[in-house]
Amino acid sequence: MAAHKNIERNTVLQGDSIELMRSLPDCSVDLVFADPPYNLQLKGDLRRPNNSLVDAVDDAWDQFSSFRAYDDFSRAWLTEAHRVLKPDGGLWVIGSYHNIYRVGAVLQDVGFWILNDIVWRKTNPMPNFRGRRFTNAHETLLWCSKGPEARYSFNYDALKVANDDLQMRSDWVIPICSGGERLKGEDGHKAHPTQKPEALLHRILIATSAPGDLVLDPFFGSGTTGAVARRLGRDYLGLERESRYIDAARERIARVTPLAPEDRQIVTPRRQEPRVPFGAVVEAGLLSPGQMVFDARRRFMAKIRADGSLIAADVKGSIHKVGAELQGAPSCNGWTFWHFDVEGRSVPIDVLRQKLRAELN
Repeated sequence: MAAHKNIERNTVLQGDSIELMRSLPDCSVDLVFADPPYNLQLKGDLRRPNNSLVDAVDDAWDQFSSFRAYDDFSRAWLTEAHRVLKPDGGLWVIGSYHNIYRVGAVLQDVGFWILNDIVWRKTNPMPNFRGRRFTNAHETLLWCSKGPEARYSFNYDALKVANDDLQMRSDWVIPICSGGERLKGEDGHKAHPTQKPEALLHRILIATSAPGDLVLDPFFGSGTTGAVARRLGRDYLGLERESRYIDAARERIARVTPLAPEDRQIVTPRRQEPRVPFGAVVEAGLLSPGQMVFDARRRFMAKIRADGSLIAADVKGSIHKVGAELQGAPSCNGWTFWHFDVEGRSVPIDVLRQKLRAELN
């Protein structure tokens, strides 16, 4: 199949996901989120203690003749995912104990590098009705770069802020899809048996993508990836074989209201913010030549000079050099070390840098 010269964004293509991926150009997508068939290997009906039938996954698309057939399928789609992913892109794949270990081995074989395995712990899992095993209360996500030396996107600071200023851990406690979020057909049954919660995709897209990125979902299903991407200002491309899922996904996504550009912004890491030298603070008149600055405990004092340097007794130089020499330290972050008076309060000079950065942005 000939490769498309241009990818139509924010659409769903119908057909076999592997064949459709083969039509995409090399290095053309920023992120892949894949929720492939799990190969659940269910034998017969699953019933509750009251003998009612559990709405389990028994569709043909989840059935494979053998483990080898499933491995071949995994190798085919992961090979194409690796090809279409940009050099600094990322791959997410989700699965259960039925398939994730086999998928993990194959994705390493085709060149992906595992960055994290994430445990999605469900707050409301389906119980083990037969009482012969532990309740299966989690699924596993593998987050990968294109190779061991590949660059990748990770919005660490945004995730930390979202987690009350603590590092985001690799165990995520998120409810399964239920209530009003669960899509249902006219008959009242689930529109898709394995619909993922939007909260899960929200965290993934915030963590590893940026507005305008193209997110490929090769097993689009009910369109969770597309709905969250549209809300957060990302573009999506869905691949799906079943027309009934495509119809449900398109209707769902059409109801989503995208966030305003200012509302989808996230915390920017300081290393990505515009550089502001201390001299710019003086030039802007936020501090004046001749004004005194001091450390938080007022042990040391220095005078600001016209070029943005400081002088304290016989020590002169940058805010960092003077702070370090006065303390007898090898280095010093002058922005947080030096303070100035605001109506009797001691305020770090870093607030003035942030003021200038906000104006630059």
